[in-house]
Amino acid sequence: MLGHFATGVVAVTALAPGGRPHGLAVGSFTSVSLDPPLVAFCVGRTSTSCPHLRPADVLTVNVLAEHQRPVCDALAASGGDKFAGLDWTPSPAGNPVFDGALAWIDCSVEAEYPAGDHMIVVCRVRDLDVHASGGPLVFFRGRYGALHL
Repeated sequence: MLGHFATGVVAVTALAPGGRPHGLAVGSFTSVSLDPPLVAFCVGRTSTSCPHLRPADVLTVNVLAEHQRPVCDALAASGGDKFAGLDWTPSPAGNPVFDGALAWIDCSVEAEYPAGDHMIVVCRVRDLDVHASGGPLVFFRGRYGALHL
């Protein structure tokens, strides 16, 4: 039933101490508040990627474009160098912004709430901008697709 709800796909990134990039793909991202500016995403408690993001003062959310399925697949994979072959530039906070992402949001974690087998991560927006044009990467009924307007 819940697979009938379309979601956009984002990539959450950060640099580890020493400058190595880390990230994960997220299909549950939302705007929470305009005042103060807050966003949230959910991540599985068993995620092996999330612990690499926790030490970062700032996380960067990349709103993925319809052609960025390879970015999503790379970040969703377990183990290995998830950034091999992916082109990115640093956000103002220094975190990876993938070439072709529709937008980026630099944010800092405000709170984490346990929710079943996931954690809800609420973040305060520090900076954001539109990065590219096009349609979003959409996940619906177990498949990736594009939004046709």
